[in-house]
Amino acid sequence: MESDYVTTPFGRRPMSLAMLLKQRRGEAIAAGTTRNKWKLFRSVCEARAGLDITDRALTVLDALLSFYPEDELSSDKPLVVFPSNAQLSLRARGMAAATLRRHLALLVEVGLISRKDSPNGKRYVRRSREGGIDEAYGFSLAPLLARAGDIETMAARIAADRQMLRGLKERLTICRRDIAKLISAAVEEAVPGDWERVSSMFQAILQRIPKAANLENLPPILKELEIARENIVNLLELHEKMQMPSASESQIERHIQNSNPESILEFERGLGTGQAATTERLTEQNDWPGIKLDDDGRGAQENGLEGPRFVKSARAGELKSFPLGVVLQACPDIADYGPDGSVRSWRDLMTAAVVVRSMLGVSPSAYEDACSVMGSENSAAVIACILQRGGCIHSAGGYLRDLTRRAERGEFALGPMLMALLRAKDPPVAKLS
Repeated sequence: MESDYVTTPFGRRPMSLAMLLKQRRGEAIAAGTTRNKWKLFRSVCEARAGLDITDRALTVLDALLSFYPEDELSSDKPLVVFPSNAQLSLRARGMAAATLRRHLALLVEVGLISRKDSPNGKRYVRRSREGGIDEAYGFSLAPLLARAGDIETMAARIAADRQMLRGLKERLTICRRDIAKLISAAVEEAVPGDWERVSSMFQAILQRIPKAANLENLPPILKELEIARENIVNLLELHEKMQMPSASESQIERHIQNSNPESILEFERGLGTGQAATTERLTEQNDWPGIKLDDDGRGAQENGLEGPRFVKSARAGELKSFPLGVVLQACPDIADYGPDGSVRSWRDLMTAAVVVRSMLGVSPSAYEDACSVMGSENSAAVIACILQRGGCIHSAGGYLRDLTRRAERGEFALGPMLMALLRAKDPPVAKLS
């Protein structure tokens, strides 16, 4: 066991209260404490950053431990090693004497070893008649054993932090790869969207990644990238859904080109000669907000629009579809956002609606809900109507959600909305007396 008196340094090295406290802490070892010296040394290496020691100091500590004759450090046995400078230098991989002294002083400073100087400053041992160690002078490993619990805890925490940081870096690498390839795929397949701006924002986030990443500065950047990836995926999924209309392509073609009385040509001829025939065909309920009908079916001219009298005939969740020509005649502004600045098919209209939806500030979830309730074609037509009305609607997203809820209850029809826009473009001519 260690002697319980204080040892002061030999020669010109002064004594300080800090040295006294470190000696006392080094002697405060709980009875029965034992550690395997090499496992404990491994924990010291793991906790090197927390202990604020260098790798060269670890080399010196490794050499000191090699002079301890047993593998187990025990509070019940002497813990002083007394190698000569020459032998210690050899086991420290040939470290120079001046360097050796500097790192020994560092180990003492951080409280991993303590000095136990002899009267003449030499390191040696005095043995008893039986050959056992009576008194030894050199370096005591008692502080290392006394701090074993703290060192092991620190090592475990640092190892866990390193593992967590490795996981964060892996997630960040995957997220970077996902975003880059998703943007590339969107551009190559001509998915509507401001992909140049998205790419610029992505590069701006990447430039903020620090060279020395840690658990404090990396998570916020990773969160931004994951949110960006989620938004891109949502936009691409919505585009994919828009490419799958509720009816098959053949059904759409028959719907557009059939020769029934509601064909595009006859509808347009009807508009040219008067509104009566058209009004009879569009017998749906009046659901264009802001338009009130009087008893004779004429609108109250609210918002500058008037609509004819309509009869409620659509069941809940079902909306009547209208020819594409009717939608484009009522809402010509939507054509500017189609592929190549024109709309030639329902697919082009739905593509333009996705672009306009983003421009109007309608969330992807609101538009997706509208498509599931009203159908992809009708939802695109509603977006075209909202665009045509311009500044009359303050919140396009809230307005679309309200129409979706009303369509679920069977209280909304597309006909009055289109008719109101058509009548606003072509006001009725006053009859001559």
